[in-house]
Amino acid sequence: MIKVISNSWALFLGLALIMLGNGLQGSLLGLRASMEGFGITATGLVMSGYFVGLLAGSTIVPGIVARVGHIRSFGAMASLASTSILIHVIVIDPWMWWAMRFVTGFAYAGLYIVAESWLNDASENNTRGQLLSFYMLISLGGLAGGQFMLNIASPSSYELFVLISVLVSFAVIPILLSVSKAPEFETSESVNLFQLYQVSPLGVFGMLINGLTMGAIFGMGAVYATNIGLSVSEVSFFMGALVLGGAVLQFPIGRMSDIIGRRQVIISTCAIGIVVAVLASRHEGTGWLLYFYIALIGGVSTPLYALCIAHTNDYLNPGQMVAASGTLVLATSIGSSLGAPITAFAMDYLGDQAFFQVIGLSLATLFFFGLWRVTQRQALAAEDTSDFVIMSPTPMSANLNPELELEEVLAASDVDAEDIQESFEELVTELASDDDTPDQES
Repeated sequence: MIKVISNSWALFLGLALIMLGNGLQGSLLGLRASMEGFGITATGLVMSGYFVGLLAGSTIVPGIVARVGHIRSFGAMASLASTSILIHVIVIDPWMWWAMRFVTGFAYAGLYIVAESWLNDASENNTRGQLLSFYMLISLGGLAGGQFMLNIASPSSYELFVLISVLVSFAVIPILLSVSKAPEFETSESVNLFQLYQVSPLGVFGMLINGLTMGAIFGMGAVYATNIGLSVSEVSFFMGALVLGGAVLQFPIGRMSDIIGRRQVIISTCAIGIVVAVLASRHEGTGWLLYFYIALIGGVSTPLYALCIAHTNDYLNPGQMVAASGTLVLATSIGSSLGAPITAFAMDYLGDQAFFQVIGLSLATLFFFGLWRVTQRQALAAEDTSDFVIMSPTPMSANLNPELELEEVLAASDVDAEDIQESFEELVTELASDDDTPDQES
């Protein structure tokens, strides 16, 4: 394990710098938009541009990497991300900011895809899970650390924008100077969203709701914190508590789902999130209780992504998991693109507390949908489910899943669309026959 990490030090260092920049710029732009007098709805639309770009990048970038290679792709995407953040401070306009957020999301999708495919090539079956855990530790640590970098300079000046650009630019240097050989890139087929919904309705719907919730949180969290009177340092702590809450609770919640079942844990975490969101929406003022609430919101919302992937994977074979990963990313990206605008619109017309109300309503929707699904399909036996694995929101993360044998992953990359289509059609037919005898157990 240590040898694998040391061999990939350049990639991990570059990733840490990139995530620091990503964590900083999301909160910075929310703060700066408020300072520049952007309306709440306009700010929500601006922040949604990142998620739309992430969706587009997840679809387009794999083809670019396959043509020009990992190193060139990483350099190009880092240059895009480094340049786009500077344009925000040059042109103060909501439409330009949306366009630059789109470019940033597109670039970050490319950076994630390159990093994950590179790590997959560097790992072996017995180290893949540990490597993925270290990768997620670096990602979440950088994202949390970026929130506290808001205190380095005033958001009303240009310094923080330049700092983000410098961080992303420096991330390229260790990659370009690395002597490690770049791997070959294999693209995999995806599956129809409706078809995957037939296989795992709760998994697909859960990904959509998770995306909407996270889009609301990361798109409008800093705006909400600013509007209720938090200082810049308090905003950074507010957003940092959100990320750290998700990082701390992700693994315990995931392990619990291995023991008592995915659906039960998805429903339970949603129930906790609903209660916390209601309490937070009724909370007046600031103080430690507000930070506790947002940490819990992050703690129950963040694991939903990996829980829904694990629930879906329980019904798939390894080759289908790889194909389904891109479709699941599509579902969560659609939700993320809608999360910030919907929340901003609600805050504009219902007040700042609509921030928590939208989150609570989203989780309530998934809660009741989960209860309904319990009555429609028999739960899988524990021995028929895979272990929970923390995942990141890109199609390539499926290849890092330690539950998949390397040979199966490679084979899945070579199958054509017709084979994938046929396998899912057979699975849909099989599950449809199983649904004729619903199980009332929870």
